[in-house]
Amino acid sequence: MGQKLGLLLGLAAAALGADLERAQKLYDRTEYPAALEVLSKSSEPKGGAAWELAGKANFQLREFKKAIEAFSKATQAEPNNSRFYNWLGRAWGRRAEAMNPLLAAGYAADVRGNLERAVELDGKNQDAVSDLLSYYLAAPAMFGGGIDRARALAEKSKSNDAAEYQSLLARIAERQKQYDQAESRLRQAVALAPKDVGRTVDLAMFLSRRGKFNESDAAFQQAAKVEPDNRLVLYARAEAYIEAKRNLNTARDLLQQYLRLPLTPDDPSREDARRLLQRASGE
Repeated sequence: MGQKLGLLLGLAAAALGADLERAQKLYDRTEYPAALEVLSKSSEPKGGAAWELAGKANFQLREFKKAIEAFSKATQAEPNNSRFYNWLGRAWGRRAEAMNPLLAAGYAADVRGNLERAVELDGKNQDAVSDLLSYYLAAPAMFGGGIDRARALAEKSKSNDAAEYQSLLARIAERQKQYDQAESRLRQAVALAPKDVGRTVDLAMFLSRRGKFNESDAAFQQAAKVEPDNRLVLYARAEAYIEAKRNLNTARDLLQQYLRLPLTPDDPSREDARRLLQRASGE
């Protein structure tokens, strides 16, 4: 009897693992409704990983209230998981963005509290550090934001990654309109991590915002040399052109090429690309 019970429990656990794996594969292919359907039909209780996946799928679908509910359950299942708290803070932030500004202010404590908890649990969680820095730079002092908090956070993270540290300082400098310093920091980040395309793209986007178009184009070209098929380079270059209202035909071509590629949840969404395409077409 005991052996049969153990076998049944083992089969149930395997089935649950198979459901989660199948849902994860669907999520990775950006098939978010299908991933949620698999999770919802799973007969076993969800653990932290399943609730996280449900939250991320809802987040991608812009169902931020549902995402908050799922991430909250993930943190309850694993209260020391930094990643779960970071996603919960993100979801509160995106829900606040979609609200009336007067109502959104009430969510500030939820955003900041969860992001700070994520960093507290794991100071090497670069996503959490980056998101919390963004909050500090954007939020007024009455909601716990401010340059001093941002700078203190960057200094605490100094030993994590040299290139990321320079990038954080660049964002602070740009927020303070110290543009020469921001550019210098971004160039240091590229020098420290020359194979990290994201660093070069950050520099290219900054140079475009500053109207240094020749230098921006050169940076995008350098990023493309490092990773010719990198989707971020295509999207970011198109976005830079559209924001600067130049090379719009090229921007449209880049976005059409981007939309033909297989995307992942880490890439800008097809919806975002289509909105950019509409802007480039003057719609």
